[in-house]
Amino acid sequence: MKSTFVALETLISRRRALAAMVIAPAAPLLAIDGRDEAPKFHAKTMDGELLTNASLKGKPALLQFWATWCPYCKKDMSAVETIVEDFKDRLVVIGIDVGESKQKVKRFLAASPRSCKIVLTEDTNLAAMYSPRAFPLYILIDEGGKIAATQRGAGGEGALRNMLRRVGLS
Repeated sequence: MKSTFVALETLISRRRALAAMVIAPAAPLLAIDGRDEAPKFHAKTMDGELLTNASLKGKPALLQFWATWCPYCKKDMSAVETIVEDFKDRLVVIGIDVGESKQKVKRFLAASPRSCKIVLTEDTNLAAMYSPRAFPLYILIDEGGKIAATQRGAGGEGALRNMLRRVGLS
């Protein structure tokens, strides 16, 4: 019985020592950046503006992969518009239409205008890099060119703002 008590007391003592190390480390902890570098891309907006990783450095970017036929993309349009307006000087928002013709997208935009930069699949390598399988797909790239967050599917304004907190925007 005495040996069991001693073994238990030793175990408790070791756990307390370990807990003290976790709570109060002897050396300062280093921050580890676990974000992956965003793939190198090029894109030309429907307005003719050229976008690359280098042109976006220093400003976070929100990529939205969407399609005119997608009801969830349409549902999130007002949320994206609010984000564009609220962060117009601090965030680049790029809507990448996946797999549709320029005429179809132009007709859609005439009826439902968007404020973000619009890119077609044929004018970028982004769709090939991220291979969206569900729409909308959001990718948030931080000001240093690293992927800060992703979101699959519509989530509304609250979900988008939650993503933006990862790059210091709220």
